[in-house]
Amino acid sequence: MTDLSYPEFNAGEVWLVGAGPGDPRLLTLFAVHAIRSGDVVVHDDLIDRRILDFAAPEATIVSAGKRGGKPSPHQSDINGRLIELAREGRKVVRLKGGDPFVFGRGGEEAQALAAAGISFRIIPGLTSGLTAAALNGIPATTRLTNHAVILATGHRALDEAAERDWAAMARTGQPIIFYMAMSNLERIASVMMAAGLAADTPVTIIASATYDSERALDTTLASAVTDARDNGIGAPAIIIIGGNAALRPVLLPHLLRSAP
Repeated sequence: MTDLSYPEFNAGEVWLVGAGPGDPRLLTLFAVHAIRSGDVVVHDDLIDRRILDFAAPEATIVSAGKRGGKPSPHQSDINGRLIELAREGRKVVRLKGGDPFVFGRGGEEAQALAAAGISFRIIPGLTSGLTAAALNGIPATTRLTNHAVILATGHRALDEAAERDWAAMARTGQPIIFYMAMSNLERIASVMMAAGLAADTPVTIIASATYDSERALDTTLASAVTDARDNGIGAPAIIIIGGNAALRPVLLPHLLRSAP
């Protein structure tokens, strides 16, 4: 087996680690090394508990989960806690779902650490949008369908700026992968159809991707809200809008899937 070497995890450092979409098998080797090496792990809410089992027995486990619509710590409080732990001389693992820099607020935490003079390392993870799509037979790109793909957050206030963004995305004609959009799906679909996206545009909604409870729904832009409600599909979910979603029914019958 190849002998891999890793940088030393020094006291007073913070490592921002991507935990992937959920299934522990989708962790990177670097992520596993980091979790095993830290003496405190500050983790998001949507982290599979099996991932925390990689932590050293003596490590301190700290929950810093943020969930929409539920009591959650403020981001400034999380930033302050990371800085405090690092200044105590701890080896701090900040474990974040997906990739730290893709809708994970890792950029905000990195800026706070830099401003405080704290050394940090970024360990990327598989982002849930692209991973959920791929595991369900939806290529993010193919040569015959698209030359770009849009990653977007739907977790925004319903204001004119958000609606302008969604309309602009629709006009590109490129597939859109939405994170955190279930609560705003009805308005997103309405804005996109008003901007010219066809009502029968294929949509796939993947809830709880990579977990035992994963469910996927194939629908259309016009029917997505009703179909999701009728089938009990809710957050957390990834929503794929565009022609690539139509490939799922074609590929799925021959796609080998591993149970979580």
